[in-house]
Amino acid sequence: MSLFRQTQGRAPLTSTGRVALLAIPLAVALVACGAKDGAPAAGGPGGGMPPAEVGVVTVASQSVALQSELPGRVSAVRVAQVRARVNGVVLQRLFREGSEVKAGQVLYQIDAAPYRASLESAEASVAKAQANVAQTTAQAERYKPLMEANAVSKQEYTTLVTAQRQAEADLATAKAAVQTARINLNYANITAPISGRIGQSLVTEGALVSATEATQMAVIQQTATVYVNFTQSSTDVLRLRKAIASKQLRAAGDGSVPVRVVLEDGTELAKPGKLLFSDLTVDTTSGQITLRAEVPNADGLLLPGQYVRVRLSQAELPSGILLPQQAVTRTNQGDTVLVVGADGKPGPRPVKVGNAQNNQWVILDGLKEGDQVIVDGFQKMMVPGAPVKAVPWTGAAPAAAGAPAAPASAPAAAASAAGK
Repeated sequence: MSLFRQTQGRAPLTSTGRVALLAIPLAVALVACGAKDGAPAAGGPGGGMPPAEVGVVTVASQSVALQSELPGRVSAVRVAQVRARVNGVVLQRLFREGSEVKAGQVLYQIDAAPYRASLESAEASVAKAQANVAQTTAQAERYKPLMEANAVSKQEYTTLVTAQRQAEADLATAKAAVQTARINLNYANITAPISGRIGQSLVTEGALVSATEATQMAVIQQTATVYVNFTQSSTDVLRLRKAIASKQLRAAGDGSVPVRVVLEDGTELAKPGKLLFSDLTVDTTSGQITLRAEVPNADGLLLPGQYVRVRLSQAELPSGILLPQQAVTRTNQGDTVLVVGADGKPGPRPVKVGNAQNNQWVILDGLKEGDQVIVDGFQKMMVPGAPVKAVPWTGAAPAAAGAPAAPASAPAAAASAAGK
């Protein structure tokens, strides 16, 4: 009757309208019955979402080499400056700039005419001195029996012997002058003092060079193996030595320290070098200790004067832990990671972080063996305190096509959510 009264004064309902009106209370009744019967709601068994799947790494201690990264400069193993040793005009350059040269190879030719003439003059003086020696020797030999027979005085014979010896001395002087003239003539052909790569020619044909001023003509450098010179803070060296003495760290390997060189573009040379020495004194102006490494450079990637970075392992952590850098949240308040507990729920854990090595952090404190640290899947942990499904992390997986990238603060947000 109430329904009939509400419809009074309005247009009569059609048959379709009556059916729809009667269907409303029937649908309400069916929903109520379904709720009483405990029918599961959509979204998964038991009426909830499945646990989020996250990638984890299981903590395992290992021997970790503690690396230091220091700035350095490249220098050639041997450097020789090609300089003029005689005066003269350069007639010819006999090498290609930037090429490899061998020791003794002729690089320049200087006008040798004056030195050739000097040599010929010296050789003539030798011939004259030889003739004088022959004459004085013959006279001395003739006068000797006469002196013994008292046919000539001893004074005359002594004078002839003295003249013979003076002629022999003049001959020796003439021979030395020949040798000097020959050396100067050879210096007119300027040769490479060492083998290596020669740089830019500093003089051209027609230039006048001087032995007095020792005119520099080119530079040769040996770069098949190079030195890398770098410095380390004396404070760091002292801290390292104290840690080794207290057994917190141990010296790396058999005492030899391998050295890795990182180029300006961030790439690392395939072949490592070795540390040659550490300076025994500290620079009073900078407080730094100078170190030198020898690095193979057969491919010529390292050039003298080039800026590089040096990675060296001077000590080892006997029981260290390495974690991918993306697993660690670094803030001003401290460093934390998310660890999956025995109940499957993630929780934040403060850690002490050391040096970085190959996109990994060295963890010094805060974790123990067997802990499962979340590395990937932070964006899936939407419900605070909800359990997760831990699967082994095998590396960075490519993002699905069209999927939005996870925000950079995903680990921090997940840690904050897990701690609530």
